[in-house]
Amino acid sequence: MAELPVDQVRTLLAVVDEGTFDAAAAAMHLTPSAVSQRIKALEQRTGRVLLLRTKPVRPTESGQAVVRFARQLAALQEAAQRELGIAGDSGSTTLSIAVNADSLATWFLPALSRVPQDPPVCFDLHREDESHTATLLREGTVMAAVTSLAEPVTGCTARLLGLARYLPVASPEFVERHFASGPLEQSLPDAPVIVFDRRDELQDRYVRTVTSGRAGASRLRHYVPTSEGFRDTIVAGLGWGLVPETHADPLLRTGALRNFAPRQWVDVPLYWQQWKLDVPALALVAQTIGVAAADYLRQ
Repeated sequence: MAELPVDQVRTLLAVVDEGTFDAAAAAMHLTPSAVSQRIKALEQRTGRVLLLRTKPVRPTESGQAVVRFARQLAALQEAAQRELGIAGDSGSTTLSIAVNADSLATWFLPALSRVPQDPPVCFDLHREDESHTATLLREGTVMAAVTSLAEPVTGCTARLLGLARYLPVASPEFVERHFASGPLEQSLPDAPVIVFDRRDELQDRYVRTVTSGRAGASRLRHYVPTSEGFRDTIVAGLGWGLVPETHADPLLRTGALRNFAPRQWVDVPLYWQQWKLDVPALALVAQTIGVAAADYLRQ
């Protein structure tokens, strides 16, 4: 196969990252016409359509392979420049990481704060459901991810960080109104529920466990796509939900929340997946995250 010209590969990455040809042109100090010509030349060289001309543009499956290569090439170049003492003006390394919202709201940011900053490391964080963060690895959008997927993405390594425990909670008034009159397996499927977003299947899986697969969570559901808002909506009594124990414990102690099934929690395994690249900053972050996760997550 013919070699992939570096300038064309980097242009493809810029278009994907910036979202449009015009924005990529501005970022690269090129004309939009020059950017378009480079992309067309790369598509002719590979014999594949690499970009879907949507707004924002999206890489095709073939384009994802080139984006991964481009991002890996940039990371390796940055590492080599640092080793040679010719790093850029900022002297920093930027790492793109996908992480789920609950980890962001509980343990992940304190873990990142432990990463040594000499030389400085900057983070480009992408929030996504833990069952979908691995997709961003496949697409080449990120270099590492906190994911519930144990099987390594092609070209990546995976290791277990620990278990994130979720507790089934509701306000005391909600529990009395919906769960006090009969067995939980009968009342839970009909009770209003709080769901993070339309990809969040945790509550449905929990109800199927409680009911031995007979039902999912109620269709009476509120979508609240922030970890803090999710918790606060449950405290307000709009529905029940599964909350990380680090968020739930203080509210359980004050009585603002009640654990209505103390023996039926959910443990979600979290894994660290990253590209197989010899990038010192990435190795340092992986090591730091692994040590910190042992303090925050159940092992």
